Amino acid sequence: MTGPRAYLDWNASAPLLPEARAAMLAALDVDANPSSVHAEGRAARKVIEHARRDVAALVGGAPEHVVFTSGATEAASTLLTPDWRMGRGAVRMGRLFVSAADHPCLLNGGRFPKDRVTAIGVDRDGVIDLAGLTAALDAHDRETGLPLVAIHFANNESGVVQPVAEIAATVKAAGGVLVVDAVQAGGRIPIDISAGCGDYLILSSHKIGGPKGAGAIVALSDLMMPSPLVTGGGQEKGHRAGTENLAAIAGFGAAARVAAGAAGAMAPVAAMRDRVEALLLSFAPDAEIFGRGARRLPNTTFFAIPGLKAETAQIAFDLAGVALSAGSACSSGKVGPSHVLKAMGFGEAAGALRVSIGAGTTEDEIGMFETALAAILARRSGKAA
Repeated sequence: MTGPRAYLDWNASAPLLPEARAAMLAALDVDANPSSVHAEGRAARKVIEHARRDVAALVGGAPEHVVFTSGATEAASTLLTPDWRMGRGAVRMGRLFVSAADHPCLLNGGRFPKDRVTAIGVDRDGVIDLAGLTAALDAHDRETGLPLVAIHFANNESGVVQPVAEIAATVKAAGGVLVVDAVQAGGRIPIDISAGCGDYLILSSHKIGGPKGAGAIVALSDLMMPSPLVTGGGQEKGHRAGTENLAAIAGFGAAARVAAGAAGAMAPVAAMRDRVEALLLSFAPDAEIFGRGARRLPNTTFFAIPGLKAETAQIAFDLAGVALSAGSACSSGKVGPSHVLKAMGFGEAAGALRVSIGAGTTEDEIGMFETALAAILARRSGKAA
């Protein structure tokens, strides 16, 4: 890559924060195994427990209820299982209920058989059908086990924020358990697990400016926990075996500490997002901004312009020095409409582009997006760029 670049793909991965980098470098000098009882091992353990406190604080949780994983997908696969335990007793989850617009790590059902996963529809803005969820939970056969509901707090493509408090109340009334994928919401909107936003939250380090390769489950209580996905030693209180990735966890903790202070101060990011959308509509008044009628993350714009193929436009932006995405990075290379758009009722859409920004996004980067957009649309209309 030569010349200036504009990175507008923060929902795929946020740039590594200086604080996270510094914490990782310091952790690399701690050579011992954090499970060892000698002084060196205790020093490594101290790094992990400091990070555990910082990750818990990001979502109003208790440090002792944080389980570190290799990422959000592993966290989801751990939680989405029929087999749970309460103390020494077994607890059975009879069916998994997800949103049709969920991230694939939820939508695919984890360790549930496919015939025991029910997808609940969403409306034109991507908000879950609460009446449909209520009806599905009412119809659930409790003889098969408890209902487990998994829902994203905010959609990774559209940025649409779900009514999590209402969902939590609905699930509680049905005697179910609620898992909330807070990967995109963490650090972008305030979250407090103690205020009725789910029984278990999923977080990812690299979405908030930490390193890739670290994630977490934050539980409201550890009274009931899923059967482990990774078994072996007794790390993470037996919930996730394997020697902890000390440097990645240290970076995760540092990023969580920064994000905790930023989640309530995203107004400048929202203003920049609004400017992106104003530019879009000024150049292409027929552009569709998906989820605009719902509450959205302050950093995300998911849009389509008639006659502009998303994959082709993404390449054109990249050649112009602008990094953005055509839907989820987890689906890159796949041809066809986004499953999120399909769930929202845009089944014939050719796809969409996503601009996602953050506190480090500059006016120059938005200017590069504007210049690239103007050139791409000029070519589309047959005018000189």
